[in-house]
Amino acid sequence: MNNAVAGFSKLSKKEKINWIANEYFSTPEEALNIIRNYWNTDEKLQQLHDEFIENTITNLYIPLGVAPNFLINGKYKTIPMAIEESSVVAAASKSAKYWATRGGFKATVIDTEKIGQVHFTFNGDAEKLNDFFNKIKPKFFSDTQNITKNMQQRGGGILDIHLKDKRDLLDNYFQLHATFETKDSMGANFINSCLEQFATTLKDEAQNANLEIEVIMSILSNYVPNCIVRAEVSCLIEDLTEKHIPNPRDFAERFVQAVQIAEVEPFRAVTHNKGIMNGVDAVVLATGNDFRAVEAGVHAYASKNGQYASLSHAKIENGIFTFWLEIPLALGTVGGLTSLHPLVKLCLEILQKPSAKELMEIVAVAGLAQNFAALRSLTTTGIQEGHMKMHLNNIINQFEANEEERHLIKTHFKKTAISHNAVVEFIENLRK
Repeated sequence: MNNAVAGFSKLSKKEKINWIANEYFSTPEEALNIIRNYWNTDEKLQQLHDEFIENTITNLYIPLGVAPNFLINGKYKTIPMAIEESSVVAAASKSAKYWATRGGFKATVIDTEKIGQVHFTFNGDAEKLNDFFNKIKPKFFSDTQNITKNMQQRGGGILDIHLKDKRDLLDNYFQLHATFETKDSMGANFINSCLEQFATTLKDEAQNANLEIEVIMSILSNYVPNCIVRAEVSCLIEDLTEKHIPNPRDFAERFVQAVQIAEVEPFRAVTHNKGIMNGVDAVVLATGNDFRAVEAGVHAYASKNGQYASLSHAKIENGIFTFWLEIPLALGTVGGLTSLHPLVKLCLEILQKPSAKELMEIVAVAGLAQNFAALRSLTTTGIQEGHMKMHLNNIINQFEANEEERHLIKTHFKKTAISHNAVVEFIENLRK
């Protein structure tokens, strides 16, 4: 078992699955049944999913839920969320309902600039290189006209290109630092195509000018500190009152302190921001965008001042409580999975076919709502009360409880504190 395999990519899907089942499982047929059970019964649809990636053997389902009642910039939205973690969708929905009666969420896209770089080395006179760059700069634009034509028709394209001297970081290191506007497309393929043409132009023109330039690589950056969206909520302190907030001023002050802790303490900030990303990633994934790129860019942004810190902020000023965040989000609503995956298309329909800017606002709001829900719990009842109620079903399913057992377990834990050990002990006693 666990042997190397040659030519795996050339095997048929059936051959790949059979190899895995026989190589890694003592009961191959049982493994094969699990794999097959997650295939779509529509063969054409399954083939579509198979071709999204390489060496596909089956589908891994992630629940797709919806969080209704989000009042964003005066319009109600129902937000689709793809996530496996209990209580996230419920918490987002609760925050949406809470703020809908307090003015709703305000969201604004501050900028949509994206970045790509050509990294190269040059061992020579930097002034000479700078003069060379200024001379050939128009050619970068002209040589990419066939790539940028359609994007320019949509109002996007290459914004600017700069030569950056990075020799303070690495010997002989320079870069072409380019900025782009990609409108409703996330733009990865567009940007990378432009960059590779920049590299070709740079090498050809350098050769003509007898300059020794070596291009190392050309690639977009997932750090987009100028592609920023802001989401916020605010209301009079007295309007914060609800069942678990009998003293709104005390709550507001504790809430602000909780955020301030995350602003200065990295150990807290990581978990604090993870809660924000529970909301962000779930919507990014549901809409067919690259949540890994978003994660990388957001966490880099959280460290922009030299220490990892909270992405959200809160204040009390003139009797008004305000809670907000600003995060970088490079998202698209056309291209990629947005036009291929049937459920992604359905999610965008639920969101009423948003533009990329509107989707940025929705995603940022989902992150803020999730963060508010977590901080409200942490500063009032504690995080575990609500989370464990949602997690109870997972424990019940783990023990394959029947309908009668489910009823007895849920009835018992309506009035009893939920913990994993307590649930397990109750189930074991029930079955004695």
